Amino acid sequence: MDTVRQLLVSFPFILFSILLPLVGLYWLLVLLRLAPVELFEKDSLRDDHLASALVAQGFAGVPTTVALSWLIVLAASMTLAVELLVLRWLSLGLFIIPIGVVLLWASFALASPIAESLCRQMGPWFHRHQARRSLLGKCVKVTQAASAGQAGVAVLTDDPSCEVRLLGKHGRLLNAGEHRVLVKYLPKEDAFRSVSQDTYLETRTRLRQLRGKSRSKSKSAGTLAPH
Repeated sequence: MDTVRQLLVSFPFILFSILLPLVGLYWLLVLLRLAPVELFEKDSLRDDHLASALVAQGFAGVPTTVALSWLIVLAASMTLAVELLVLRWLSLGLFIIPIGVVLLWASFALASPIAESLCRQMGPWFHRHQARRSLLGKCVKVTQAASAGQAGVAVLTDDPSCEVRLLGKHGRLLNAGEHRVLVKYLPKEDAFRSVSQDTYLETRTRLRQLRGKSRSKSKSAGTLAPH
């Protein structure tokens, strides 16, 4: 018991000693219908928020809470394995802090592709259970062209059994066979706004470039600022 107690309060695993009970409590509340599954989802990918960031990392199609839960559980398992096999046998002193930080980063980095694969397999289940906002970022193929005053119909390219309604903006009519990316959910109409795949990818690339430039400018300003 002493060994388990020491492990639970040791760095870096103490982070997961806090996060794992929170994850378990959250899913208990979901089962009791006291908390929503789409807790962090927004109606649009336009603004920077947690769901938007995860979609950009490839976690589209499942609620953000599912992606985060898998990331935490998998990263905790990897961290625990390293703690048991290596760190607990070493006397590192204060060096445990930088080593622990690197271990946390590596655990989440290694957990990310595995979590993404698991989320991709779970996606169809959430599609059937009407987790609509978590569909943002998914690619669809238009199967029924939109007409004036009537929404078009599309299916997910990786789950043709899931149909969504698409509304064009400013009279823009969608054509059958087009491939689009869902970017905004309209709850009242239970429909989506979408953009072409090329536009979506170009926008993402442009945003990453702008963020990179803004960070570079901030660093330069900090370096040149008088002290």
